[in-house]
Amino acid sequence: MSVTQIDIDEEALERAMTLAGVRTKKDAVNLALRFYAEQQERAARISRHFDRARQWTAVEHAERLHQAEKDAR
Repeated sequence: MSVTQIDIDEEALERAMTLAGVRTKKDAVNLALRFYAEQQERAARISRHFDRARQWTAVEHAERLHQAEKDAR
């Protein structure tokens, strides 16, 4: 781990610390960084999944089924 000196929005930091239930600024920042990285990785996985589904025409098939169900009502 490295030491980095940065200016941080103190109000946002305090809110994050309260919401996360952490006691130190370091814990809040590390938690936020991990959360952000995991969120971006999850979004990338979902995007790859939908790209593959489009290639297999699964999305169009699901849309046709959904429309057929709506039309049948």
